Amino acid sequence: MLRFILRRLLAGVILLFVVSSVAFLLLYLGAGDIARQILGVSATEEQVAQKTAQLGLDQPLIPRYFDWLTSAVTGDFGTSWFTSQPVVAAITSRLAVTLSLVIGTTILTAVVGTALGVWAARKRGAADRTVQIVSVLGFAIPGFLIAIFLVNVFALNLKWFKPTGFVQLGVSFPGWLSTVTLPIIALAIGAIAAIAAQIRGSVIDTMRQDWVRTLRSRGLSENRVLYKHVLRNAGGPALAVLAVQFVGLLGGAIIVEQIFAIPGLGPVATTSTAQGDVPLVMGLVVVTASIVVIVNIVIEILHGFLNPKARIS
Repeated sequence: MLRFILRRLLAGVILLFVVSSVAFLLLYLGAGDIARQILGVSATEEQVAQKTAQLGLDQPLIPRYFDWLTSAVTGDFGTSWFTSQPVVAAITSRLAVTLSLVIGTTILTAVVGTALGVWAARKRGAADRTVQIVSVLGFAIPGFLIAIFLVNVFALNLKWFKPTGFVQLGVSFPGWLSTVTLPIIALAIGAIAAIAAQIRGSVIDTMRQDWVRTLRSRGLSENRVLYKHVLRNAGGPALAVLAVQFVGLLGGAIIVEQIFAIPGLGPVATTSTAQGDVPLVMGLVVVTASIVVIVNIVIEILHGFLNPKARIS
């Protein structure tokens, strides 16, 4: 298992290098006249040239990239071109907010999606058709429409939750819960549909296997067969889908945070991208790619735990 983790970490480092290289190339080639954007149209050519030299934009692209890479390896991603705030500080101050939404959504997705999938696989009939219809609707309806609907109904009309804002978990747990409930539900519906559909199909396929019939013939109860054996074997594919959903939730959180005015990475990502703030965007790219690598390694380890055939000694 240690060799497996080391190989995955090495693959993750290579992935980070490739992603950062491509992102750096595309961002700087499409940056345009950043110095002019920062200083405004009233700036003189001399001031623009001085600002360009200050930002290092007068240097060749390849040396510029290796300068950035050398600093990034030590944890220094530079400073924002527009706010002069260190990139690390700008990201870390908001990362916990976004991760709280995404992790909360992932937990809710895993619990509810598994429960619905198992229920549909066991009951079949009307229950199965209901779950399939709900899954299709969850796939089809965009998350931002669900978010707007939830705000209008439960925040503005019923006034059960605050329509916007965010309370830190360390300040007040009830306050935090009231501000993240609607965003998490908005993010989770599509992901729950995907997990429920995957669990349903995997459980049905697994329960048709010969070894399951053998377990039943030995007198094991249906619940023990399902929850101890069938669900454990059917959980591997669902974990892969959950990993994909986690990555998608990082992108979905950007939109949902804008709707609910949550001070996560969403506002930073949209503002920095629109402005062409390359250092800040590069920091966001590296952080997001790192999270994806870590999540995939964790999912692979869990998959090996659930499925002995997938373990690597």
